[in-house]
Amino acid sequence: MILKALSHPIRRDIIATLRDGPQTAGALAERYEVSKPTMSTHFAALKEADLVRAERDGVSIHYHLNVTVTEEALSAMMGLLGTGETKASALLSSKNKAPAS
Repeated sequence: MILKALSHPIRRDIIATLRDGPQTAGALAERYEVSKPTMSTHFAALKEADLVRAERDGVSIHYHLNVTVTEEALSAMMGLLGTGETKASALLSSKNKAPAS
C-alpha cells in the first residue's frame, strides 16, 4: 500500500511539503492543477497507507506527516536498495529537529 501511495508524483510532493509542517487541504490543493475529486483521491491514498493523518478544524482539514510510518517506509526502501537504514533515519530526523538555541 505504501509503494502504491508513493507511486504518484503529486503524492510524493505532498509528503515533501508536509515535512515542513502541517498544511490545510486547501493550501495543498492550490499547488496542483487538478480537480478537487482528484486531490481527495490523493489524500485518501496517503491516509490509507498511514503516511499522513488528517485533523478536522471546523470546515478545514489539516494534514500532518506521519513521520514514524514514513521513516519506516523510507528505511525499508533504502534497505532494499542497499543504502542502509541509518541514512533514512538521519534524513527524516534532521528535518524534524528544532534548531539549537
